Parts: sequence; structure tokens; C-alpha cells
Amino acid sequence: MATPIADRSLAGRPIGFWAFTGVAVISFGGPLALAALIAPGLVEDASESAGLVMIAAAVVFLAPLAIWLRYSREINSAGGLYGFVEAAAGRQVALAQAAIWILSYVLYLVYTTIQIAFDLLPAVLPGARQYQTLLAILIPVTLAAIMIAGRGAALVAAGVLAVGQLALAGALDGVTLAHISTPASSFGTSAASGSFATASMKTSLLYVCGSLPLFLGGEVRRPVQTIRRGLLGAYAATALVAVLAVAPLAAAPGLLRTEVPGFSVAQQFASPWFANALGIGIAASVGGVMLAEYIALGRLVHAISSWRVRPVNIGIGLLLIAVAPLMLIDPHGISEAFEKPSLGALWISQLIVFAVFPLYARKQRMRMQPLWWLLCLAASAFAVYGFWTTVVHHGGS
Repeated sequence: MATPIADRSLAGRPIGFWAFTGVAVISFGGPLALAALIAPGLVEDASESAGLVMIAAAVVFLAPLAIWLRYSREINSAGGLYGFVEAAAGRQVALAQAAIWILSYVLYLVYTTIQIAFDLLPAVLPGARQYQTLLAILIPVTLAAIMIAGRGAALVAAGVLAVGQLALAGALDGVTLAHISTPASSFGTSAASGSFATASMKTSLLYVCGSLPLFLGGEVRRPVQTIRRGLLGAYAATALVAVLAVAPLAAAPGLLRTEVPGFSVAQQFASPWFANALGIGIAASVGGVMLAEYIALGRLVHAISSWRVRPVNIGIGLLLIAVAPLMLIDPHGISEAFEKPSLGALWISQLIVFAVFPLYARKQRMRMQPLWWLLCLAASAFAVYGFWTTVVHHGGS
């Protein structure tokens, strides 16, 4: 059951498989950022079993992915997760879920701009320090310009980012595999069981932004098939490049402890130009997740309000541009203050989606076999763990 599209700007030419998959690729944590920056840091305490940690994390995430895909067999709309919750538990619960989700991602867009400009780019390009203030303004301006230009511009930008990331991640995999001999222990249980479990669970959390393409559900051609194949294909590609980049580092744990491990690998074993390209690509990878969030935000606000998408995108862009100078008052302090509420809200919004799934199954007269109960419980536990680790430390997206 595809939800009707109220905005004619969304009812134009359907989005094809490759365009949808491009958005899916940039959504799964940003494959290059995940492989070269975020995942290596999370497996540090279980470095002896780095490869197995990455595989276990990918397996754990199959539970929430399965629930999203099951919803999307009947529900495909600009509302994305909101549409799922509405079909299961009614509009009031869905509006609460949407409000929490919007809070999470608006905060994320704001503080991630600062992280790119003040932390990530200076770590890989020291010369970028003198342009930090300019970058903090240019990033939201660039995102707003792409989105206001229209859906076509956003999809082209997403496609370019997706292809570029996978190409650079594949090259990084080649460098890592060629210069670091992957020990058999990387795929064994050499690490302490507690460290292994913690590293696997935390790494699995990195894939949670893979729900963002679901907000394009009302615009894609043959939505059921396109969403299933696009999400699964993007997820498999992202998990593969991450495993191949991180697994060999079991033999070089020192590299896991550097600020940007993938960049350090490129500096040590490849040419300076490739290291610089990789560093810029990692920053662009994080920016790609922001673009996917912007796409989803505009469509969700449209779904719950019936406002046209372009004015909504203009409003989001103006908000981000207006807030950017204020963030410069105390970039790191404000960014840190926003991060935990953003991630906490993200996990609460996802927990609602998973927790109401049995209600949806009952309304659809779907037989809840033991496997679906297990997947529902596992997905809910996944979200609870994400919230817990955010409160205690920080859980990623």
C-alpha cells in the first residue's frame, strides 16, 4: 500500500533504482567515513579480532534492517518511518515519533558541520585550520544550494558522492590488503569476550542512518523491489568495504589509535596525493550523510504538514545558515552540548518504530512467526543499546 503523494513536486518522474541506491550508499554511515574513520576507532579494544567484529556488527544490524524492509512491503511514502508508525499505532504516536526524529537530525546537521570544519578537515589537511570559520559557513550554504536547486541536483550530488566514496574506499582496501598481512586471528575470537561484544554492538550502531532513503519511498519506481534491492545492495557494499579496510589492522593496532586511521594508512603506504584525496573524501563522506538527512527532513515535514517540499527545503537551509555563525561563538562546546540529545532522540525515534511493529503485523493480519518476534525484539534491543551507550558514552550514526 503506497501512501499517495500530496505534493505534485514529488509526483513527477519516478526515481530509478540507481538513483535510489546512490542515496542509500551515502546513508549507511558514509561508507568511506565508516571504513576509514569511525569503525577503526570502535574496534580498538578488540583489535585482535577486528575482522570478526566487523562481520558480527553487520550481522547484528540485519535485525533492524529486516523490520524496515518488512514495513516497506506495504508502506512507501514521503513520511518514511513516520508512515510506518502511523500505519501501526495511529497518527498521534506517529507525530510524536516524527517530532523526536526531526529534533535529532536538525541537531545532527548543526553539530556535524562544526565537526567537519573544526576537527576532521584540520586532522587530514593542516592548512584547513585557517579556513575553519569559512568552512563552517560554506557547508550549510552548499547543502542548502543543492537542495533548493531541486530533487535532480540532490540525486546527482548523492550519486557522485556514492561513486566517489566506494572508489576511494575500494582503493583504501587495496592499499591495506597489499601492505598489511591480515592475520587469521582477525577473524577469530582472540579478543576478550567483553571487548568483542562491546566493539561489535557499537560498530553495528553506525549503520542506523540507513533508514534515510525510506523517505523517498513515495517517489521511486516499483518501490517494493527498488527499496529492498537498493537498501540491501548499499548495505552489503558498505559492510564489505568496511570489513576489508579494518580487518588487516589487527596486525597494526597502532594505526587504529591514530586520529584518522584510514588516512594514516594512506600516508604510510601510499602516495601523498592519495592520502590527501582520501582525507577530503572522508569529509565529503560525512557531508553525504548530511545531504541524505536533509533530503529526508524535507520529505518528512512535507508528509506531516502538506507544505510543499521546496519551501520546506528553503526553510531548513535558512535555519542551518542562520545557526552557523552562532555556533562559532563556542564551536566545540555547543557541538558537544548538541551531540548527546541528538543521538538520544535518534534512538528513541527508532525504538518507537521497532516497538510498534507487532501492532502493524496485527493490523495487516500478518502471522507473527517466531522469527519476526525475534527480529522485533532484537531490533528493539539494538535501539535500547544505542540509547544506553549514548547516555553513558556516545553512540554513533
